[in-house]
Amino acid sequence: MVSHKGVDYAKILTRYDIKAQNEASPEAIAEKMLPKDPVLKKVAETVVWMKFKDVGPATTDALKTKEPLAIINDGLVAGMEVVSKLYADHIYYLPEIMMAAKTMEIGIAIAEKKIAGGRTMKGHVVMHVAEGDPHDIGKNIAKVMLTSSGYSVFDMGKDVAVDDVVAAVVKEKPMMVTGTALMTTTMTAFPRAAEKLVAKNINIPFMSAGGAVNRDFSESFELGIYSEKAPQTPPIADKVKAGYDWRKIRANWDDIVGGV
Repeated sequence: MVSHKGVDYAKILTRYDIKAQNEASPEAIAEKMLPKDPVLKKVAETVVWMKFKDVGPATTDALKTKEPLAIINDGLVAGMEVVSKLYADHIYYLPEIMMAAKTMEIGIAIAEKKIAGGRTMKGHVVMHVAEGDPHDIGKNIAKVMLTSSGYSVFDMGKDVAVDDVVAAVVKEKPMMVTGTALMTTTMTAFPRAAEKLVAKNINIPFMSAGGAVNRDFSESFELGIYSEKAPQTPPIADKVKAGYDWRKIRANWDDIVGGV
């Protein structure tokens, strides 16, 4: 008979993912990503932990020693980057994203008042949900991440007709247009819109996103590029701002979104 004397059951019965869970706690992730400067860290923490009442005083106090743009970029936006990481790791969900974004917006509004001439945005993006599709949660999350990264957004909402998308692009002159589709019956709106844009000699990237689309579909039509999940939208936008056209985005897509 086999003897069990001296067996350490603690090792046998420990769940394999306990250590990983502890390392991936919100507090651990935040501690690695938050600014080291104590003043900016305090501002960033109000965003990460969605402290509506604290962000105003923290931002006002930071303005005594820090430049407004530093508070926005290295404090408030840095906090939102932590939130984006928590969302990508399935620790935060839509409610946390929206509350953190609102907290950040309160702080930005205070800091912007101290910037002569206002805050300069990186670029302009038109966003919409495909014609016939009422699902806009993914688009809303991507919008939050774009605005927190310094881009202005013209949000057309959901169930937007193809011709209206084209008209908005002509009027707004964005660097990129994004479309979200959760229903496979609506995703065909994207190549139709892209075709109309090409006919008008508009060659900006047309990002397709949402549960109904994949990379093969997104790259099957002219202008088309792909975003698998909302946190990938800002790094792709950064490359567009840097001069990448839709062909170069496709060719370097894996490197651009790697780790996001």
